[in-house]
Amino acid sequence: MFCLKDKIAFVTGAARGIGFVTAEKLAESGASVALGDINGPSVEESAERLRQKGYKAIGVRMDVTDDASIREAVGRAAEHFGGIDIIVNNAGILSAASIEDMQRAEWNRVIDVNLSGTFFVIQAALPYLKNSKHPRIINISSLSGRSGGFEGSMCYAASKGGIIAITRGMARKLAPLNITVNAVCPGTTETDLLKSYTPEAIERQKKYILLGRLGQPDEIAAAVCYLASTEAGFVTGAMLDINGGAYMG
Repeated sequence: MFCLKDKIAFVTGAARGIGFVTAEKLAESGASVALGDINGPSVEESAERLRQKGYKAIGVRMDVTDDASIREAVGRAAEHFGGIDIIVNNAGILSAASIEDMQRAEWNRVIDVNLSGTFFVIQAALPYLKNSKHPRIINISSLSGRSGGFEGSMCYAASKGGIIAITRGMARKLAPLNITVNAVCPGTTETDLLKSYTPEAIERQKKYILLGRLGQPDEIAAAVCYLASTEAGFVTGAMLDINGGAYMG
């Protein structure tokens, strides 16, 4: 649908789930894709799956809570492909701890991965984006960041709400460089992250969704491909809600 020929994309949290499907759709649209993930062997296997289909892809291990790891991974991708045009900040973890049961260590871990990781990946990629003719930043927030969440923990909602704030702020600050910054806000989507929820919690989630079903990773990936495209060149600071009608803000 959208042509991304000769574009170079870096997707974090890309070993599986929404991240992998997004990397695959970007590759299908013509982009060369670097897949980053903390699970090195798994992300390399995922990159190999794309290469077997004829796509240009590499897997790089990265820990978004470690600045040196981020810089090394982003630099390796840029060196391999000759730059970076598109950053997709997908790496994230889920928490379902209640307010009463939340421990500071868990709070800090979720904020560190989801929110701080997003910021510092952008920081590391910025020198390459400044040299791109097609610079795009796409952050993966959440329905929880828009509404405060239903079943997820407060640290998860706070981290995803923070991503929305970062997206808007960076859209303003980076517009003079022609870098667009947008966010996709998925509702509950069928991925491995849902393993932390009980079946009862998932059924409760469905009650809030007007379409009566969970989202699919390829539906989220399609939104990312649009925001990465030339056609979305006049879109910045936007929150694209993909949630089956669970939130209409």
